Amino acid sequence: MSSSRFGKQEVDIEIKAPAERFFEFITPKTHMLSNTSPDKVVSCELLEGDWGSHLLELYGNARAGKELLEAVDIERNSVTYRVIDGYLLQYYKSFKRSCEATTKGKGEEEGTRVHWTLEYEKLHDKVPEPHTKLQLILDLVKDFDVHPSSQEYL
Repeated sequence: MSSSRFGKQEVDIEIKAPAERFFEFITPKTHMLSNTSPDKVVSCELLEGDWGSHLLELYGNARAGKELLEAVDIERNSVTYRVIDGYLLQYYKSFKRSCEATTKGKGEEEGTRVHWTLEYEKLHDKVPEPHTKLQLILDLVKDFDVHPSSQEYL
């Protein structure tokens, strides 16, 4: 198996919301995605367990994906989801997305630095890098940060 099939992409984005508020949004309140980004996410449903543990996400272009909460660290405001079904598995043997939200340090403008990591294994060498998935994630974060109800999440 070619090592070019394994990939990792990372990106940082800064938001105004506190780290704890954003972390709560992406774990137990993931269902709010369709409210903050209705043009991108049709719905986000709990399949089993507690919110954030086993999700079905329906994207605006009729693509669906199921994700399982694989790891959560409340102290670090970090979470990892693993794709277990859906359109991404047509292209990738495995696909994980991880996020860590960190409050900016003293002397910096108030807010949070959100670090996203995508780790994946392509089914074959012709599968493209998941740039569109990464852009979707960034767009969802931006939508959350400017949504009027984002102040109500805590």
